[in-house]
Amino acid sequence: MKTAFIGIDYIIDIMHNDGKIASSAPLAKKRHIIEKANQILDIASSKGWLKLLVKVGFSANYIEQPKNSPVFAKANQLGALMLGQKGTDFHPELDADKADMVIIKPRVSAFYCTELEAVLRANKIERLIIAGVSTAMTVQSTAREAHDRDYEVVIIEDACAAPSEEMHVSSIEFLKSIATVIDTEQLKNQF
Repeated sequence: MKTAFIGIDYIIDIMHNDGKIASSAPLAKKRHIIEKANQILDIASSKGWLKLLVKVGFSANYIEQPKNSPVFAKANQLGALMLGQKGTDFHPELDADKADMVIIKPRVSAFYCTELEAVLRANKIERLIIAGVSTAMTVQSTAREAHDRDYEVVIIEDACAAPSEEMHVSSIEFLKSIATVIDTEQLKNQF
């Protein structure tokens, strides 16, 4: 089955201690998320899978920013998630150069207003391996859309984090109803 890895929002503003909206940074660090993401990129390379990294970002004038969104409403005030600035750079320890493509998204889901669907269809992808930060937001939103678009969805639990352990666990429990949930070690041998 043709497979793609989608790693979402491993960027400084969201999951690094220097980030401007990095509520998930402590749990991401504790869970060694970047180390796990790098392992997945290596596994994906060895298996010949498509490797996509997705990050959220807005132009300098924040014209795409949904001002009425509780998630994004203060991004412009904080100078967060501005494309071309340090905050939207990938985490410095992420092997981002191993990705086949970087996709920019203007919302929570990796599918919304991006070229993700076109890339997946052009490459005849049937299975999506998804990981990212935050589990409760972008991972869950992207997995739901992938499920509804008839992809086989696999979540790599130990390469995801949320603002709290409770939010992460709750999201993973929900995701089990629409996806297979495994860890990085299982990924090596399962597919």
